[in-house]
Amino acid sequence: MPVFKTDGFQGTSVKFSPFIESRLAVSTGQNFTFVGNGRQYVLELSPRGILQRCFFDTNDVLFDCCWAECNENLLLSACANGSLKMWDIARPPAANPISSFEEHACEAQFVDWNPVRKDSFLSASWDCSVKLWSMERPGSIRTFIEHTAYVWTSTWNPQHADVFASSSSDLTVRCWDVRDPNSILVIPAHKHEIVGCDWNKYNNSLLVTGSIDQTICIWDVRNHAVPVTVLQGHSKGVRRVKFSPFHENIIGSCAYDMTVCMWDFSISDALLARYDHHTEFPFGFDMSIHEDNLLASAGLDDCVYVWPHGFDPRA
Repeated sequence: MPVFKTDGFQGTSVKFSPFIESRLAVSTGQNFTFVGNGRQYVLELSPRGILQRCFFDTNDVLFDCCWAECNENLLLSACANGSLKMWDIARPPAANPISSFEEHACEAQFVDWNPVRKDSFLSASWDCSVKLWSMERPGSIRTFIEHTAYVWTSTWNPQHADVFASSSSDLTVRCWDVRDPNSILVIPAHKHEIVGCDWNKYNNSLLVTGSIDQTICIWDVRNHAVPVTVLQGHSKGVRRVKFSPFHENIIGSCAYDMTVCMWDFSISDALLARYDHHTEFPFGFDMSIHEDNLLASAGLDDCVYVWPHGFDPRA
C-alpha cells in the first residue's frame, strides 16, 4: 500500500479506528517535534491508497492521539502545551476542537480511552502525573502523582475497567486502580527510561514494557520478581510496544534504530520480522483490531505506512 506523506509534519502516533476498519488517526508536529505547530490527521485506506479525510491544526506539537470508544467521530490529541484536544471529525475544522482539557503543567505524552467502560480516558504527562478524565466534566476526576520523573504512557487494562498501568523515566511501571489514589503495584522494570507499556489482550495479568535500554520485557503482575521473558534485538532505545489484538503471544515495537519489529515471545527465536522502511525515527506504531496482521507506523520522516505483516511496507 502506498505511503502517505505528512509533508512538513513529523509523525508521533498512529491509531486505527475501533469502529471503521479503513480509518486511522495520525498525530504530528513540526521541526522534529522540538517546537512548532501540530496537525491531527484523519486518514482513510482505499483501493487508491491512503487518502486524507481531514486534519486539524494546533499551535503546539501533538505527541499522541486516541479514538473515543463511545463515538466513531470523536478523537483526542495530546499536546506539547499540556492540553488535550477533543475533535469531532463530523464537524468542519472551524468548529473544532469541541473541548480542550487544560491541567497538565508540561507536555502531554499519551492518551488512552477506557475500552471497557467507554466513558473515561487517561492522559500521561512530563509533569510526572497521570490524570483521569470524563467527557462530562471540564476538570479531571483524579490525578495520580507517585512517579518521580516523566510519565510516558498510561494504558487501560483491556478487561478490568478500573485498572491501568503507567511507565516512566523513573525506571518503574506502576499499576493503579482508579478508585485508589495510590498505586497497587510498582515494578522496577528496566535500568533506563521506560517509554512504552501495554497490556495483553488475552491475559490481563501480562504487561509488556519497552525501554531506552534497548530491551522489551514481558511481566506477569501476579509474580513480577523477574520478567517472563526479555526480548533483545533493537540496537537503540525502544519507543513503543504493542500486544497483538489477535494473538496472545505476538508483540510489535518501534525504536530509535529506525525499525519496526514483530515478535513471538512464546518461542526462543522470538524476532519474527524487522522492517526498516523509515529513514527517521518511527514514533508511532499500531495494529488493526479489524484485520489480523495489518500494521501501521508513522515517523519523523513525514511518512505513514500501512501494510500486512510479512510484506515490504514500501511495496
